[in-house]
Amino acid sequence: MTDNKIVLIDSPLAEDNSSLRSTTTSSIGSIARSLVADDNIWAEFLKLQISEHTKRTYASALNDFFVQMTEAKVNPHQIREFLNLPSAQAIAVVLSYRARLLDLNLSPNTINTRLAAIKSLVNHARKLSQCGFSLEDVASLKVEIYRDTSGVEPDVYRVMIEAIDRETVGGKRDYAIMRLLWDNALRRSEVTAVNIEDFQLDKLWIIRKGKIQKIAIDLAVKTRLALNEWSIVRGGEASEPLFIALDNRSYGNRLSGRSLGYLVERLAQGADVEKRMSPHRVRHSSITAYLDLSDGNVRDARLLSGHAKLETLVIYDDRRKNVQGKVSSKLADLV
Repeated sequence: MTDNKIVLIDSPLAEDNSSLRSTTTSSIGSIARSLVADDNIWAEFLKLQISEHTKRTYASALNDFFVQMTEAKVNPHQIREFLNLPSAQAIAVVLSYRARLLDLNLSPNTINTRLAAIKSLVNHARKLSQCGFSLEDVASLKVEIYRDTSGVEPDVYRVMIEAIDRETVGGKRDYAIMRLLWDNALRRSEVTAVNIEDFQLDKLWIIRKGKIQKIAIDLAVKTRLALNEWSIVRGGEASEPLFIALDNRSYGNRLSGRSLGYLVERLAQGADVEKRMSPHRVRHSSITAYLDLSDGNVRDARLLSGHAKLETLVIYDDRRKNVQGKVSSKLADLV
């Protein structure tokens, strides 16, 4: 019995276990220290964001903050210096940045997004005990939601998409995109994020705004046929983007939201549309058209639009029917 104990303790296996325990402790410590290193706070922060779109938005917003305030692009040293500021100085810097954005006449939504990026970075650093201040006192701007939900009539949109030459590769791509924007009222980020594997028979798997999991949406016959035509000429691997750039400089890259906006603008100008069109204006047009068609069925419209709050669709419906204008006219008639 005693001999067995001695053999076990002195065995190479016991030594290896001891070595493993030491290595594991050291490895975990190294990982922990690396997570709060200057260069990793930035990288780990971006990993925490819930979607690729949010990552790009926040990265751009934080870069703008440092460029505006220091005339240098965001880098680990700048981030560390900012996070180490005393509370009063940090708040003063962010308030100064907000004032600059106001002077640039940027929209409240744009300003709030940039402030949210800074606040999120600070909150992440605070959780790691790498920052001693909070930006809770830096208030966001009040935003009037959906001030203009008007769009274009279906007949106008039909003129826009009928002008697309569907015999060309670019035309097949553009037509498929324009059908998705109208038939499913998708946001531009929901369209550009789609991969080849996400198109399956009569469904398309998309990531809704602010979400990380894909959901399946049903496709109308016209939409499905348009996507089929494009998919055939597109080719590619399942994990590659469904919609790609076709110009010589960027060929094969995922189509950007900006390029999608240019597409809508170009087609609108070709159809002599007076309103300035954008992918989001197409979305407004689609939702409003369905509310007209369904006599204001906001619950069904919500399934189409993917809005988080039903109240948003009520705003669409009220403005579609010009409720405020009718109320004002009735009051005017009283005096």
